Amino acid sequence: MPLRLALLLLVTGLVAGCVSSGHDSPLQTDKGRDEARVAYVQLGLGYLRQGMSEQAKVPLKKALELDRDDADANAALALVFQAQAEPELADRYFHKALASRPADPRLLNNYGSFLFEQKRYDLASRYFQQATTDTLYPERSRVFENLGVTSLRLGQRNSARQQLEKALHLNNRQPRALLEMAELSYEDRHYVPARDYYERFSLLSGQNARSLLLGVRLATVHEEHDTAARFGQQLERLYPGTPEYQQYLSEQ
Repeated sequence: MPLRLALLLLVTGLVAGCVSSGHDSPLQTDKGRDEARVAYVQLGLGYLRQGMSEQAKVPLKKALELDRDDADANAALALVFQAQAEPELADRYFHKALASRPADPRLLNNYGSFLFEQKRYDLASRYFQQATTDTLYPERSRVFENLGVTSLRLGQRNSARQQLEKALHLNNRQPRALLEMAELSYEDRHYVPARDYYERFSLLSGQNARSLLLGVRLATVHEEHDTAARFGQQLERLYPGTPEYQQYLSEQ
């Protein structure tokens, strides 16, 4: 069953349940309003996950009509406007969501990711740092990963290394953190740990232009010439117009 149909049935079911319980309107009780609002938010997020951002606004608007201060509805609309490249609107709705739940690590992380996308790295770092303080947040490893990448953008390599190592201590199956650690280790000429990080990355993720260039470099350092040639051929075939391929050519 398509996700949007399943969620639509969820909303319909909640309404029907309220009606069958004897209420004239499903929204006359606090419980009914809360259930409908949650269902509308889930429906909106379902549309957004399928790339249907315009359709997502309809149920999210209904959710806000039930509670204009609802953090989840405002946060979902922020994601919608972020997807539609309307940063001012996204920023406004992120702030509305955080006004209701200022310590929510998921909201803090999502807003930090939005700020990172806008290249507002100093501010993004602050929100990621706030999100890390909730030690029970199940996605805390992702926050440390985001914080580490942000620190790299700020030129704070030592902090970045610490944050990425923390991310991998919490969850050692994070391809992005592994690739960043592989590159940091390579730049520091720590070639053995660099290859270890790289091999772990390769087991978890497909290659991209950046990882293929690093693969060439590591294979060259370890005198694995066939492997270096294979990575170079993949880089040429898959990413011929990239800066990484031009860098590869200049290093040959």
